[in-house]
Amino acid sequence: MSDRATETKTLDRHECRACGYVYEPKKGNPKIDIAPGTAFEDLPQTWVCPVCGARKSMFQNLGQMEGVSGFKANQRYGVGVNGMTEGQKSLLIFGGLVVGFLLLLSMYGLQ
Repeated sequence: MSDRATETKTLDRHECRACGYVYEPKKGNPKIDIAPGTAFEDLPQTWVCPVCGARKSMFQNLGQMEGVSGFKANQRYGVGVNGMTEGQKSLLIFGGLVVGFLLLLSMYGLQ
């Protein structure tokens, strides 16, 4: 018996260099019968970009989305924002802008 390591595929996102379409493997593409969880490498060679029709070779690997953005060595610095994901940082930034806007807008009510 041979001990063969089981190969686990990472579900990396890929972006079309022609139009910017991002293939999300966790979502798949139900319009063209691509099941969720299908890795980019498992797509057929005849698969093309659903937006512009570019071939599979025109896509570049963006990596995984769930991971923390930035370098791992820098995640312990800062005020805690270096350990946040991209979505959490966006929510913090735009949430802060909305709160600031509402605060400035409420100053019109002062006399």
